[in-house]
Amino acid sequence: MLIRKPVSEVYEAFIDPAITTKFWFTKGSARLEAGKQVEWTWEMYGAAAPVQVLELEENKRIVIDWGTKAEWTFEVLSESETFVTITDSGFEGEAEEATHRAIGSTEGFTIVLCGAKAYLEHGIQLNLVYDKAPYAHVKG
Repeated sequence: MLIRKPVSEVYEAFIDPAITTKFWFTKGSARLEAGKQVEWTWEMYGAAAPVQVLELEENKRIVIDWGTKAEWTFEVLSESETFVTITDSGFEGEAEEATHRAIGSTEGFTIVLCGAKAYLEHGIQLNLVYDKAPYAHVKG
């Protein structure tokens, strides 16, 4: 996904939960730091995920383990354009189940990138993750 912002701003949006909560999860326990574990929470779904930060290369790459290995790469296209790629691998289970999980991951990360683009370029919170499955929201 092309995001029309400098790479430092785009990278920071995925490192700093104060920014990431504007387009993805509702709470992050801390900034991402290599070798550290954080927790990401989606309060509307009553879900949380422990996230082990495997590698960080400032303005270039983020690698985490959260049951699968997810990797963000940030490619500078110009001073004000960054191309972000996210790959997710290591899906377990039988072939059909692993395929289903991979497709779900692709859908989820596409939604995250679209939300990040809208927020970073235009300051708009689209609430895409929140609105993806309103029937699954927990009451509280």
